[in-house]
Amino acid sequence: MKNKRLDLSYSQMKWETMFRKLLIFMAALLVLVIIGILITLIIESVPSIKALGIKFLWSKTWDPVQNIYGALPFLIGTLLTSFIALILSLPFSYSVSIYLGEYNPKGWLSNLLKNTIELIAAVPSIIYGFWGLFVLVPVIRAIEMKIGVAPYGIGITTASLVLAVMIIPYAASLGITLIRMVPASLKEGAYALGATRFEVIRSVILPYTRTGLFAGVLLSLGRALGETMAVTMLIGNTTSIAGTFKDLLFGPGNTMASVIANEFTEADHTEYLSALVELGLVLFFVTVIINLIGKRIITRFTQH
Repeated sequence: MKNKRLDLSYSQMKWETMFRKLLIFMAALLVLVIIGILITLIIESVPSIKALGIKFLWSKTWDPVQNIYGALPFLIGTLLTSFIALILSLPFSYSVSIYLGEYNPKGWLSNLLKNTIELIAAVPSIIYGFWGLFVLVPVIRAIEMKIGVAPYGIGITTASLVLAVMIIPYAASLGITLIRMVPASLKEGAYALGATRFEVIRSVILPYTRTGLFAGVLLSLGRALGETMAVTMLIGNTTSIAGTFKDLLFGPGNTMASVIANEFTEADHTEYLSALVELGLVLFFVTVIINLIGKRIITRFTQH
């Protein structure tokens, strides 16, 4: 009997060791893939980096015919659409999280809303692009005519609105899970002291889950930065920077992802192709920097 127990214990330890080694291998493989992507982007960007240098980041002109390449219009378009979409989506994401996580965690309505949110994340981005063209563009065009802006319909605002709808499920789903994981003893203690439900949410649930909720915001922002198809269909795809803020907000623009999608197949010489790959490299670093800043903020939240 004792020998059987020893054999069983040895077998469990062997499987545990194998599983741990498999996890280490998969983690190392993932790191190697990321490093490989970075090295590939750098190698393919070398001709553009040598020719343009650091001025590539703040040059305003993008003219492949004249071999003049500047990433500033696309950098502005990427950050503007992503952060506008994030700001627009946050109230809806947090409201859905609080309602389904605390107010109505069970029942047919809760299940219906949760399934709807999951469906929003599953819909292909090109479908959102069509929806934006047929539904949002006429509405935005009517608003632009009233406020005295050129009535393009397509542009930064339209792309940001569709992008906001697309990224809601990422923060909302994580928020629902986190709010449901708040220990019942903390909430019951607050209720026992006379706190209302609003006070429990504000003083117990949100402080307890703020790190995870901010992680959901980062996840949404990462999704917004890299979105291509829907943004390409709705942003207008222009390489110029508008003169006034109103024109910049409502006028057509471009993002790094959309210009790569539009022009990569047309890159017929090395400098042009290399400049597009360098745009991808810039997008890679922008995403990394934003994630590092976010992780730094999360660390400060955790410490406090």
